[in-house]
Amino acid sequence: MARAGLAGPVRVARWADAALGPGSDGATADGKATLSDATAERAAVDLGLSAAQIRADWDTARLAGLVEVHGDSARPGWRLRAWDRDDSAVLRGWVALFDAWSLASPEPEEHEPAAVAEVVSAMPQVLSFLQLSAGPVPVEQLLDLLQQRVTELRTERCEVPYETGAAQPAEPGPARPAVPGARRPSEPGVAGPAAGSPGPVRLVPGVPEDPAPADDTSLEPLLVWALRALAAVGALTYGDGHATLTPLGSWAVWVKLEQICVAAQSPAGNIEQSAEDMLRGCAQLRPNAARAEYRAWLAARTVGGAVTELIHAARGEDALLRGLAFEALRVVGAPAEPDVRAVVDEPALRPYALLWLAEHDGIDPEDAHEVLTRDEATWLWVDTAAAVADHGESPMLVRHLESAVQPTVPQLLDEVRAVGHPRTVQVLVALAAAHPDPALAKAVRRAAFQVHTGG
Repeated sequence: MARAGLAGPVRVARWADAALGPGSDGATADGKATLSDATAERAAVDLGLSAAQIRADWDTARLAGLVEVHGDSARPGWRLRAWDRDDSAVLRGWVALFDAWSLASPEPEEHEPAAVAEVVSAMPQVLSFLQLSAGPVPVEQLLDLLQQRVTELRTERCEVPYETGAAQPAEPGPARPAVPGARRPSEPGVAGPAAGSPGPVRLVPGVPEDPAPADDTSLEPLLVWALRALAAVGALTYGDGHATLTPLGSWAVWVKLEQICVAAQSPAGNIEQSAEDMLRGCAQLRPNAARAEYRAWLAARTVGGAVTELIHAARGEDALLRGLAFEALRVVGAPAEPDVRAVVDEPALRPYALLWLAEHDGIDPEDAHEVLTRDEATWLWVDTAAAVADHGESPMLVRHLESAVQPTVPQLLDEVRAVGHPRTVQVLVALAAAHPDPALAKAVRRAAFQVHTGG
């Protein structure tokens, strides 16, 4: 369904990639990465469509991430490159369009922007109700739910300050709860002021005591607009006074509900932390528990922002966080590929990035190390040893010797000294202190001294 719904935007995006790419004379720069009239007409002739349809498909391609805008130019997104071979790219593209449903259809001009924004904010609850109903729902029922939700949103925004300095009641009574929608003292169940008191606490002038309930007559055309916009992106069907989620729309809403549940069940409670602090919190967790924590942390963020944070954490001095950051990027999967490829030329990240890309391309994790050169594998060995030296125990550092690609310790020491890792001296000193063999420890200590003195 996602492929069928986005077939037109994909076709226009591929045409633009071929006809407007570097070296062509058809591209124009207007500061907005939109199609010029001449370009739209050219595409219409080439593809056998109207210029209006070309513009609509182009806008949809941008919303779905098939086309990425950078400054005043546009370029093919990773989803377009992976379209034919990666189903997840197709689904993520459709979900991006689904998330932008309010941008895909022009909003009614006769309504205030604030009212439109309220309806957009309330629609996730309407969609959740449709998903749970698992069938056609009368629009009247959806309108009633929308009215309730909009009223709740208005209530949440209504801050009711109170005057200070007024005399206190002679007899203490239950304090008026300072929460939205709290009952006034005159309502049943709430004690009024005692005799001799100055009377009910007055509201600050200009602030209504209760937010006005949502007017269903004004919300009905906005609900119709929202349902038609969601139908236009393929999330639901709307007609005969009923709305029904499509299988694709039902799946998308379910995934979002599941993400909310995952985010709410953050095992170690690091969901609100920065990437670096979250990774530190995961350092002592077992692999499965750490992956659950990564998923919860990622579910609470946009993919692009989360990947940027993880890459930044990987660039730090702590080698343990570097390894954990790429473990978290494995949980991200395909959307992280462009960012991982972008750091391949950074020496500190290159071995990790190459292993990530190899596994992403389908190479067995046990064989992925074969993509590394001898120097890259040695660099990774030193970096991992630095993580063990900083956060592990001495026996772990001794066992780490077995993972080196060099067959002998003297050969390992020669190549470690040559690779130029900034933590080489500290790693060798720690290894010499931890190893039980005095002769080997002496050789490692001598190598550390030679590196330290530039020999």
